[in-house]
Amino acid sequence: MNILSIQSHVAYGHVGNAATVFPLQRIGVEVWPIHTVQFSNHTGYGAWTGRVFEAELITELVRGIAARGVLGQCDGVLSGYMGSAETGAAILDAVAQVKAANPGARYCCDPVIGDVVRGVYVRPGIAEFMRDFALPAADVATPNQFELELLSGRKVATLDDARAAIAALQTLGPKAVLVTSLHTDGTPDDAIDLVAADAMGAFRVRTPKLPIAVNGAGDAIAALFFAHYLRSNSADVALSRASSSVFGVLKRTADAASREILLIDAQEEFVNPGRVFAAEPI
Repeated sequence: MNILSIQSHVAYGHVGNAATVFPLQRIGVEVWPIHTVQFSNHTGYGAWTGRVFEAELITELVRGIAARGVLGQCDGVLSGYMGSAETGAAILDAVAQVKAANPGARYCCDPVIGDVVRGVYVRPGIAEFMRDFALPAADVATPNQFELELLSGRKVATLDDARAAIAALQTLGPKAVLVTSLHTDGTPDDAIDLVAADAMGAFRVRTPKLPIAVNGAGDAIAALFFAHYLRSNSADVALSRASSSVFGVLKRTADAASREILLIDAQEEFVNPGRVFAAEPI
């Protein structure tokens, strides 16, 4: 399996492509990474160096890949942090080229916009681009709860609210949706929920809430969910496998009191999770 992954990258730590390429490779996926930005470290440190790349660079790199005659071998395109709406347009052009070469390829949009703690943290215009252009082009979407509410225009306080908001997203385009970091009135204080839905129904995984706050977990779980979904064509299977792996990595990270997610030290969790969480229909 080959996945074209277009998102941010950091030299130190693990977010964006630095959080997705290795986990995908560890489960046997060939990854073609293109970076939308190159920073020294994730911005949560408060200081960083690097730059946002021009949209033209993405177009140029995709053109170079196409010249190798391999776009027809690409099974999916994954996008994350975009940097600008212009970058988003270049990503959708890449998606169109891949699908023209391989009509069976699918596009997963991780609509990186913000979270409940910081609110919207991307540049103006990106949230609207996600809603109006990226999601209609997507086959799979992986928002967190904050992004689900923003993109669907619905407040999510209950599990029924979550299902309704997911259905609203599905009418925009993506037939499979994964919602991460979900907390409704039915979620215990010591737990966190993840919900995924596709044509077969909606499913939930509930994991213990760990005393940890690290960057990159959302990027990793979006990538793993997408890969497992491409392989299984089943949201419940993909949800169980992705959430079990990422929980195992986060547990190891919490035990080590590490500020950076321990993707390398805990890599066995990607292929053989220490604890498997079954997805239950909801």
